[in-house]
Amino acid sequence: MKFNIKKEAIKKYVYLTISLIASLLFVSLFELFASKTSETNIILASVYKLVNDFWSGLIIGILLFPLFLLLTSLVKKYAVIVIKALFILFVIIQFSLVKYSLSTSLNLGVDILGYSFDDAFSTVSVSESISITYFLPFIIFPLLFLLLSRYIKSITERKLIGFGILSIVLLGCLKLIIPEASYKSHQNKIAFLTNDIIKFQRDKSKINASHFANRNDYPLLKPFKNSKDVLSPFLAFKEEKPNIVFIVVEGLGSEFVNGNEYSGFTPYIDSLISKSLYWENFVSTTGRSFGILPSLFGSLPYGETGFLDLTETPSHISLISILKANGYKTSYYSGGPSSFDRKINFLEYNGIQTLIDENKYGPAFEKTKGNDGGFSWGYPDSEIFRKALTSFEIEKQPRLDIVMTLSTHEPFEFPKKEAYLAEVDNMLTASRELESIKKQINSHKDIFGCLLYTDNAIKEFMHGYKQRPDYSNTIFVITGDHRLIPITQKDKLCRFHVPFLIYSPMLKKADVFKSVSSHWDVTPSLLSSLIKNFKFKPLDKTAWVGNGLDTARHFRNIHKIPLMRYKGSINDFIYKDYLYSDGELFKINENFGTYKVNEEALVKTMEDSLLAFKKVNAYVTQQNKIFPDSLNIYVTPKITFTPEQLASINAHSKGKTYDEILFIARDLSFKKQYKIARLLCDYILNEYPNYTDARILKGRTLAWEKDYEKSEKVLLNAIKRSPYYYDAYLAILDMYWWSGQDDKSVKIFNQSIKNDVLNPEVSFKMAKAYNRLNNKVFAARLMDSIIKIHPNNSDYLSFKKSLK
Repeated sequence: MKFNIKKEAIKKYVYLTISLIASLLFVSLFELFASKTSETNIILASVYKLVNDFWSGLIIGILLFPLFLLLTSLVKKYAVIVIKALFILFVIIQFSLVKYSLSTSLNLGVDILGYSFDDAFSTVSVSESISITYFLPFIIFPLLFLLLSRYIKSITERKLIGFGILSIVLLGCLKLIIPEASYKSHQNKIAFLTNDIIKFQRDKSKINASHFANRNDYPLLKPFKNSKDVLSPFLAFKEEKPNIVFIVVEGLGSEFVNGNEYSGFTPYIDSLISKSLYWENFVSTTGRSFGILPSLFGSLPYGETGFLDLTETPSHISLISILKANGYKTSYYSGGPSSFDRKINFLEYNGIQTLIDENKYGPAFEKTKGNDGGFSWGYPDSEIFRKALTSFEIEKQPRLDIVMTLSTHEPFEFPKKEAYLAEVDNMLTASRELESIKKQINSHKDIFGCLLYTDNAIKEFMHGYKQRPDYSNTIFVITGDHRLIPITQKDKLCRFHVPFLIYSPMLKKADVFKSVSSHWDVTPSLLSSLIKNFKFKPLDKTAWVGNGLDTARHFRNIHKIPLMRYKGSINDFIYKDYLYSDGELFKINENFGTYKVNEEALVKTMEDSLLAFKKVNAYVTQQNKIFPDSLNIYVTPKITFTPEQLASINAHSKGKTYDEILFIARDLSFKKQYKIARLLCDYILNEYPNYTDARILKGRTLAWEKDYEKSEKVLLNAIKRSPYYYDAYLAILDMYWWSGQDDKSVKIFNQSIKNDVLNPEVSFKMAKAYNRLNNKVFAARLMDSIIKIHPNNSDYLSFKKSLK
């Protein structure tokens, strides 16, 4: 093919490329002003942004030039229009990435591969107030590009060439001689996203080339007897096994407690610290919430984009599964959706017995106010703790209870917000200690008000728990999942620095440890102490990544701690008193601050050690080599499908969403293809165990095949998971009607009343069951109550008439 391109067409392309570069710079300037960059830094930051946007726009222009040549040869009339559309798309993408960065204080990178569309939409929608003004910039910046492309046409060719050469030389030199220009905060967002994904894929190829097929070992497996019991010296245990209550506080970084930079807004937690075992220099293993459950309760590796994202869960053990196997009642409480980040998959694999999420609160509890789009994360912290207190069963001891808070997360909505914001104002007025951070507090007043609210919710929970007879035999563990995002972070370590304390009436004395430990070390130490002091089933082997809590009172670090800042990024590593982060080396002082150092030999040591971890991490998670199935007596694995079943599933589900798969399963069941319908339901439930409609359909198909015993188990499970969902009650009442088990309907109906399931069809089905049980009085009463609300329903009127 011959390219017959006129000089005028090339000039148009160059003008468009310059317009793209200028538009990218304007988006960056918007970012600087929106992030309230200080006046002293905004000029330098603008220069760094210019350098990066120039080269990013130029590279995009160069990469798309062959496409322009091809289009000019094939469809000359539309070539410029297509390039304009593509460049506008790049401007929109750049602005979208800037909006993400402004909301999360992070550049979006390879973590985009680790979130489902629903999870990503939930995260963004609560961080932003969706309105007409929200969408305006998505129109303004593309229009700006078009205006610039018209204006730049007026530049003469000679000026254009001179400007281009000068820009390349000047900005190229700045890129090379000023290292600050390459900092993440100054990088072009599209370039960062692209480079991060490329780096991730390159590292993935390098790691996966480690000839896993030739390995059959379990590198994390070790004798349990090697685990040291460091906690028993601090605790005066009773004869009975203790209850253990974990409180995981969303976004609680160490800077917000115990006299640190932003402290003063968690007075109750501060009061507990002085009565607890407290680790000052404690780290979360991930920079977001996706890592807390596997690290804290399983001391587990990360996998590719976080352990929870592994679709085929490798065999493993956890504090949850081991305690359950040794007589503990296990429960998990959250105010949000347990499906987010696939937390429910981890919890169910480990046999959690009671799981309370946003589906199980009922009308007695009030949900957090939604944003402009009506989206809410779920129930606020005071309601979570109230639900937990009312659900704990005193007679079922010992217990492991996990409570995860929610309110200290965007959009920072919480009950009595105005009162807590007023309290923040009062504190600012009264305290001289807060003067140095007054500007930050005023900029993020909702966050500091929310900290006060959550702290008070924890206080009320603890005071309520003190009234219980089992309080004296309970161990409370309180920590943060990571440091909250919107407030400026002082360094790269700050994101992981979280408080960790163990409080109990059984503590012999309070103590403070300056030694470094992480969430990976908690389960090994707790289990070692419990197994040493109480009768447990023998635990011969473990596969913890962590080695246990360090109780040295002086500053030291005996652990190697690779950190996953966000999904897919294992580029941070703590070794001795150093932090390696994205190729840079920082010294960690005993106040857990950092400063940059240059020690090439140590950098090489840490890079090699981090790469070795990445290889083990990939091997054990991809090849199911964490903990042998033959030793794992603690869990019941989820459904595994035969090759034939997978082929059948793929034939119906390929390219479909889970909602679409459910509709397909319904259509198949209506055609009496029950087995394949149930297979698709099981496929959905493997990924989303709380997808109640799939569980109901599975139960109905079993009833249609007259397998009433199995149907009952499935439908009772559906009610247990979603006790306020009327369709689950309708399904099981139908099943009891078809199977002639009307007497069982009474218990189910009473449960629906208790849970305020106000659905006329539920009452109608129960009235028919009462009629068949020869209890026409109750049937008539039910029909009267329904007809009072629905006086014109012919089915209801006809049935009421038949009762006479």
